[in-house]
Amino acid sequence: ITGAGGSIGSELCRQIASHNPKQLVMLDIYENTTYEIQNELKREFPELNLVVLIASVRNTKRIDHIFEMYRPEIVYHAAAHKHVPLMEDSPCEAIKNNVMGTYNTALAALHYGCKRFVLISTDKAVNPTNVMGASKRMCEMIIQTFARKVKEKRAGELRPIQVFKDNRIIEMEEYYSAVENPTTEFAAVRFGNVLGSNGSVIPKFKKQIEAGGPVTVTHPDIIRYFMTISEAVSLVLQAGNYAKGGEIFVLDMGTPIKIDTMARN
Repeated sequence: ITGAGGSIGSELCRQIASHNPKQLVMLDIYENTTYEIQNELKREFPELNLVVLIASVRNTKRIDHIFEMYRPEIVYHAAAHKHVPLMEDSPCEAIKNNVMGTYNTALAALHYGCKRFVLISTDKAVNPTNVMGASKRMCEMIIQTFARKVKEKRAGELRPIQVFKDNRIIEMEEYYSAVENPTTEFAAVRFGNVLGSNGSVIPKFKKQIEAGGPVTVTHPDIIRYFMTISEAVSLVLQAGNYAKGGEIFVLDMGTPIKIDTMARN
């Protein structure tokens, strides 16, 4: 699980740990929350074979090394920059982390015989109106391209992004051994805002109310879908199980709620 220290990633870890996996590999760049989840899992699931790694999905060599060593059967790719306003101000970081990070991880999964790769996506990828949503739409397109290449038996055409050595791009042959007809199934799961997740408005509104106000809403017409973290993750696991390759699963998030109405409530 990439982004394993985040709100979605950590809940994926909890739910997967309860099903007695042979091994669970947690990967994240941010050590503090990852350390907390590690301690929680050790306490709640003492028998769990748990590996905790600090790594960036941007780092092709590091990701390659991890996949070579652990050979995961299933990958849940939750690592991403998700804050909409922050990504408007740092768009290159959204592309590097979300798009290139997804490409690197998907390519490693392909080359090391991973059975299934599930991208955690967002409803903001639908006709995106912001950099974060656009970056996640690109991630979905990467996943669909990988799925198509696998089906067409043309996976060898997928090459690493700019792996440099001595100021030149390393050729595919030097970096990866050729894959003979990989069978990795790639899919994406899209859902809306998750109640209480990092970056969702509920914790923000709560803090504003505790501070005596004001409660700030960007625009009165903004609507969002909401579900709880545990609901979202159980549906992600279900979708991962249904995947045959190339699908984008869209969770039924119920009825959208106006942020303005929710803030007033």
